Amino acid sequence: MDERSSDLWNRCLYAIQEKIQDQSFETWFAPIKARQFTSEEVILVVPERIYADWLEQNYIGLIKTTIQEVFTWNPRITFAVGDTHQQMPSHVKDAPGFMQGAPLDSVSTAPSFHPEPVQPVFPLNPRYRFDNFVVGESNEVSFSAAKATAESPGQTAFNPLVLYGGVGLGKTHLLQAIGAHCIEMGTGQRVVYVTAQQFLTDYLEGINRGTISNFHQTYRQADVLLVDDIQYYVKTEGCQREFIHTFNALFQADKQIIISSDRPPSHLKGFEDRLISRFQWGLVTNIEAPDLSTRVAILMQKAEEMGVLLSHEIASFLAEQIDTNIRELEGALKRLVAYTKLQRYPLTIETARKTLLSPPQKTKPTVTIESIQKAAAHFFEIPLDKLVGTTRKQDVTTARHVSMYLSKSLTGAPLKTIGLQFGNRDHSTVIHACRRVEDKISADPEFEHLVSELQDHIVS
Repeated sequence: MDERSSDLWNRCLYAIQEKIQDQSFETWFAPIKARQFTSEEVILVVPERIYADWLEQNYIGLIKTTIQEVFTWNPRITFAVGDTHQQMPSHVKDAPGFMQGAPLDSVSTAPSFHPEPVQPVFPLNPRYRFDNFVVGESNEVSFSAAKATAESPGQTAFNPLVLYGGVGLGKTHLLQAIGAHCIEMGTGQRVVYVTAQQFLTDYLEGINRGTISNFHQTYRQADVLLVDDIQYYVKTEGCQREFIHTFNALFQADKQIIISSDRPPSHLKGFEDRLISRFQWGLVTNIEAPDLSTRVAILMQKAEEMGVLLSHEIASFLAEQIDTNIRELEGALKRLVAYTKLQRYPLTIETARKTLLSPPQKTKPTVTIESIQKAAAHFFEIPLDKLVGTTRKQDVTTARHVSMYLSKSLTGAPLKTIGLQFGNRDHSTVIHACRRVEDKISADPEFEHLVSELQDHIVS
């Protein structure tokens, strides 16, 4: 790396530093060094592959315009991974196990001995692992960052790690996979996975019952804190202050914080600026809707997990018809499998077209909202009138929520129709019920088994 290239790049760095936040500059630009800097080509050396991915995705435009402003050049810009031999941000450089120039998969602080078995503070869904997460262009950066974080929690520049994206794109999968990996490899002894709503509930219960010290012991002494769906967190001053205190306690102790959201931190409404700023201290990365090839791969893997032999032709057909999110893909596959079992049809492309493009024949048995309600009432041993009624007893409410969730996933009926069938409720009530069930399925393997057992009763 010649001195002239370094001097030219330093002039650009000075200009870039005036345009972005100090934390972003220290994290992403301070480690960069120029291997070559001419009017035709600029080669920038970064310490990790994730830096190159992130810079190309978020800052390539800034780098190009800065070079044009400073030198009136328009060179080709490429990134190379190597040893930068440059002063790193202190929170990165001083972190045990951080290795400049090493690939992401090699960044690890796991001990060489076999760690003692540990358990998460709250249950994790065993289905959510790194090895069954289908990686594509839409989620490659997020997956790499999640894997690196799990290898060395609290010891990389990605603290906090914020994953954002639409519904059903794999944020919960990655969060829980991080937790599972930390436990399996012994890189985190106290792993706490929680939804933002549950964090709030625990906080309020701690205040009401006089057990706030127990709340603090659970959350502020975590090695890894994973908070799902932060956009649902209540935005009152007291609640946000508690989350900030928890965040500060963990961050100052070099503990790892991972957060998921349906939007980037800058678009979160009602959050204090100081909390938004903290969310942006580390890495914020987007999970986008999967492309066609990734959707096909997801369907093939889901079918394998279900024990179903799915042809590539059928998977491609389903993937072409549904391009929204993974949850919708899985729902379509479940409906197809349920339909073939009920009708005793073979799993063919013709059956897939019939199931997806036209409603089932009324003269033949099929899954309906009414049949789901009857099956749920019998399964939970609750009278049907209470299931669709107004009682708010916990056992009845749980049964009602599960029934609404299965009505949506197995029938594909509009939310408004489902609400009408459950005591003339609003569609927003159905959305809330489905989210509650999905959250509990993600956090409680026993509850997931219970829902699966009821579903098997319905479709068999």
